[in-house]
Amino acid sequence: MISIGMLGCGNIAGIIESQGGTMVKIAACYDKQSQRMESYAQRTRAQQCTDFDSLVEKDYSLLVEAASVDAVRDHLQAALTRGKDAVVLSVGAFSDASFLAKTRQIAAANGRRIYVPSGAIFGLDNIKVARVCEVDRLVLRTTKPPSALGIADTLKRVCVFRGTAKEAIQRFPRNINVSVALGLAAAVEPEVELWADPSVTANRHEIEATGVFGSVSITTDNVPSPGNPATSYLAALSVLTLLKNLDDPLVVGT
Repeated sequence: MISIGMLGCGNIAGIIESQGGTMVKIAACYDKQSQRMESYAQRTRAQQCTDFDSLVEKDYSLLVEAASVDAVRDHLQAALTRGKDAVVLSVGAFSDASFLAKTRQIAAANGRRIYVPSGAIFGLDNIKVARVCEVDRLVLRTTKPPSALGIADTLKRVCVFRGTAKEAIQRFPRNINVSVALGLAAAVEPEVELWADPSVTANRHEIEATGVFGSVSITTDNVPSPGNPATSYLAALSVLTLLKNLDDPLVVGT
């Protein structure tokens, strides 16, 4: 059983609590919303911490961030410096190249690991082949309801953005986690398309890649997470899978 500290006690933390079973022991938790943290601590019997410094001092194997991009920026480097490995869900923080480079440097200097779950998409494992072979094209096409993209309702499917991942981050900062995760896996900046479609109820992510390996097309239609429709259920499940794999002596996948 792996022992974790939870940074953020919201929906994903709740799924880890309810479905972690015998694979996860939640040792400590911290959330800026004190009532939510208190409730979570009571349910999980975790030690509740008054601030992040208290959280990082507790005895557990792995810090799991399920809070926000700001929480990653504010706390991840300190956690690594103080001897914690970390799982990062709010991977949009790594859209800042200088922050990413510094964080990797700190992790290496302290012998620490940073784990980024697959999140809301399938296929990140084999996309990693782009690190060792030539990739001609890597595209992420995301389709969401207009409201999810913060635009006025439209009567038909329309492309609201087409460009690089870096440009997408500037225009749609709340919709960047998937593109950042894809770019980190491939070590290639993907082309990004964002589509608004009033007929869809779930977020759809389509990955297309071509290279010396051939071609691949992967489509993921996300089911909203129970208790929070803004979160993909697959994202929460990918965290549980990662935690389970850390304790498994057999590693399957790239």
